Amino acid sequence: MGRSIDRRWLPLNALRAFEGVAKHGTFTAAANALLISQSALSRHVIALERLLGCQLFERRPHALALTKAGQHLLLAVGKSFDRLEHAIDGIRNDGMPTARVLRVRMAPSFAVRLAVPLLRDFRQTHSGIEIDLVSPAGNDAPLADADVTVTYSMPMVTDLVADLLWPVRLTVLCHPQLAARQAGRSLEEFIQSNELVHVRVGELPRHHRWLELARQAGLAQVNVERGIVFDTAVLAIEYALSGEGVALVDPNLFAEEIRTGRLVKPFDVTLDDGYGYYLLTHPEDLGDTAIAMFRSWLIERFGRRPAAEAPRVRLAVSNGLPVSGPLPVSK
Repeated sequence: MGRSIDRRWLPLNALRAFEGVAKHGTFTAAANALLISQSALSRHVIALERLLGCQLFERRPHALALTKAGQHLLLAVGKSFDRLEHAIDGIRNDGMPTARVLRVRMAPSFAVRLAVPLLRDFRQTHSGIEIDLVSPAGNDAPLADADVTVTYSMPMVTDLVADLLWPVRLTVLCHPQLAARQAGRSLEEFIQSNELVHVRVGELPRHHRWLELARQAGLAQVNVERGIVFDTAVLAIEYALSGEGVALVDPNLFAEEIRTGRLVKPFDVTLDDGYGYYLLTHPEDLGDTAIAMFRSWLIERFGRRPAAEAPRVRLAVSNGLPVSGPLPVSK
């Protein structure tokens, strides 16, 4: 059985020093922020590492990086100090409750397309909860400095509670004028004759999604390793809206453009590459009222959210049969 530390001996000053270094990135900046000497700050962190029996930072020539243990500790320390601060503020204000600040991280395209309407609606019914939203690029730790995270990922085995908001079904979308110019062509001819717009996904090959679609549709001879690559689906669709290029994206993020006909779906073809949007929460935080309310509200919101429908222009699908009229996107 593992050893437990007695609460009487919790090294609060060392924990505060560790949090400062982790947030500011250097001992110098943290010492200035905490108004203590750099040597004292360093001693606190070293003492904490000795107590834990592991390193909390990777000390690089010009930077510090949290180790896995450091990331785990920072999350607990940050939340604990936040709750203490919240409770103390409430007492100092004659028992009047202060606003609870909920730190939310969202994947970039999700944040750009959905954060404003979602958070506006949430704040209308939960005015006592303030939102601090961040939308980092790259593959940062999902819940670093956050209470909840909306992430775009494959299913994962983790200690976190992962709620699937929706499974992504990628769809071919383009400008209606481009689709009209290609009327009568097969899927193979359509792909071959248009510029392809790619969205970079993590460490996967740059053209991964179009390669998967070509494989699924049996288009082995079509060259899909060409075209322009963007970091986000939002940028990919902005390019498609200019009238050039064909994008393979999640239609739920672009429901308004689809509804108004600014984007169309030229073929009834979708790709399920296993990704989805997940809400991640630490299991020990499910008892936190603000986190539990946000989690329940978001799950319920997407549970009743209709899938986007993409208008179709008259085109030939891959079997040569012409079709027309709106077709629902796969749920």
